[in-house]
Amino acid sequence: MIRTERETFQLAEVFTISRGSRTEAQVLTVTVARDGVRGRGECVPYARYGETLASVEAQVAGLPEAISRAELQQALPAGAARNAVDCALWDIEARQAGRRVWEMAGLARPGPEITAFTLSLDTPEKMRAQAERHRHRPLLKVKLGTPDDMARLEAVRAGAPGARIIVDANEGWSAEIYADLAPHLQRLGVALVEQPLPAGEDEALCGLARPVPVCADESCHDRASLAGLAGNYDMVNIKLDKTGGLTEALALRAAARDAGFDIMVGCMVGSSLAMAPAVLVAQGAAVTDLDGPLLLAEDRAAPLQFDDLGVHPSDPALWG
Repeated sequence: MIRTERETFQLAEVFTISRGSRTEAQVLTVTVARDGVRGRGECVPYARYGETLASVEAQVAGLPEAISRAELQQALPAGAARNAVDCALWDIEARQAGRRVWEMAGLARPGPEITAFTLSLDTPEKMRAQAERHRHRPLLKVKLGTPDDMARLEAVRAGAPGARIIVDANEGWSAEIYADLAPHLQRLGVALVEQPLPAGEDEALCGLARPVPVCADESCHDRASLAGLAGNYDMVNIKLDKTGGLTEALALRAAARDAGFDIMVGCMVGSSLAMAPAVLVAQGAAVTDLDGPLLLAEDRAAPLQFDDLGVHPSDPALWG
């Protein structure tokens, strides 16, 4: 049996990026049940990629109930639907075998990874206040992509002078804007710029001096994306809702490293169930951005643990 369920998690506070604001995370949970054993996966359909809860439900509903992970890779394209089913299949396989997913995938025992904490887009004054509240966190992510980007970034740095900072322009810049801002980003100690240009305009980065490393997010989905990124980006952001699950995410990580890219592992705003498989991909990554549960007012039972060491691998009661 493959079952889907829509679930909603309230956010701790309004979360805003350049594309809009939200007060809740709407996710789709997939449960696979076989011979009395259940496995679960979670996805967050993303309108940027033409996905809705209904469209993802329809994709899952069309799958054979006995589908294997290998068959799934051909049955569905990379995206949210395949992600939730793939992770549910990993979960049930591990439970049936009495082993952990990391063992079955041939990975080393995972440990905690320091994760970014994302500051919501707001006025410079309010973003400084956010930064001050979270100045104890070692890594802050700043959402930009507006005409007032520098004022916001200056405010965040003033509020959290000791934190490492990465910024996400959400496709809101041009190559010229990046070039103009780069010296200021360096001055403020920014370690990374995520997806400054719209996906599809990556060639504008070719040959451009990148004193602050540039990471592909919307431009990188799965291994098929890599050929078009060479020479344009320094890093790729692996998100399971883009790769279509843990299976492709692990393959993309290996291929990206072989191609010379550094690795960032990110997420949509979802619960601990969505983050748990990504923690395995994040092992040894240059940047981990799995703060979804930290933005929620509520979470799953047996949630992921976050502390000074970072985000810890899941308890089997949650996943894997």
